[in-house]
Amino acid sequence: MPPIPLIELENVTVERGPRVVLDGVTLAIGQGEHVAILGPNGSGKSTLIKLISRDLYPRLKAEPWSLRILGRNTWNLFDLRNRLGLVSNDWMQMCTRDFSGFEIVLSGFFGSVGIWPYHAVTPAMEATAREVMETLEIAHLAERATNHMSSGEARRFLIARALVHGPQALILDEPTTSLDLRATHELRETLSRLARRGIGIIMVTHHLPDIIPEMERVVLIRQGRISRDGAKRDVLEAAALSELFGVPVEVLERAGYYHVL
Repeated sequence: MPPIPLIELENVTVERGPRVVLDGVTLAIGQGEHVAILGPNGSGKSTLIKLISRDLYPRLKAEPWSLRILGRNTWNLFDLRNRLGLVSNDWMQMCTRDFSGFEIVLSGFFGSVGIWPYHAVTPAMEATAREVMETLEIAHLAERATNHMSSGEARRFLIARALVHGPQALILDEPTTSLDLRATHELRETLSRLARRGIGIIMVTHHLPDIIPEMERVVLIRQGRISRDGAKRDVLEAAALSELFGVPVEVLERAGYYHVL
């Protein structure tokens, strides 16, 4: 039998107030697949992430629809977030606090922000947290408060927090927002290393250079609908991107990264 998809949406619609932000979306992403979801601001791509993480729910409607994660329609949220490591700007704001980086990473075991007296932290948890920090090359910052870190450093601690459970995929929403050039480069290198280790990477972005070379599939989303879905070399071409963003562009590929001119 074919493997169960990691994420499978069929004819899913989401409303926020009177506005339809996702309109009849059908999309399947396999386990271990690296996928970029690309679209302009307001296209519905961040709503798609909130739908997958169960922060939003589809509109109930007469025609058939479904939303399954690893073949299941319903999940305990804590169990789901152990399978899918979410890294978003909302979590970035919540985790940039007067907690050390080590505490932020450990808090991933409890679904909290920071460690509190009622949390029973085990030696195994501490060992895992330190191992993940070593992998992301941030162990030397473990005792620094996240509100005293650069945006790039704090973002890597947030990724470490998402990795402590060994999730099947990382889901990243606009991961390079607010990062300078060096931090952006370091984050992309980090994501490439994780992808090569076999962790699925699902990334929402409107920046082409965020699409790391390991991502071979790109989904274009515009006005709440999937407009293109396919191999990166076929989707990231001038005509499709000009239509997506509403401006004429040229596309340049260099060392596995794509850029618009």
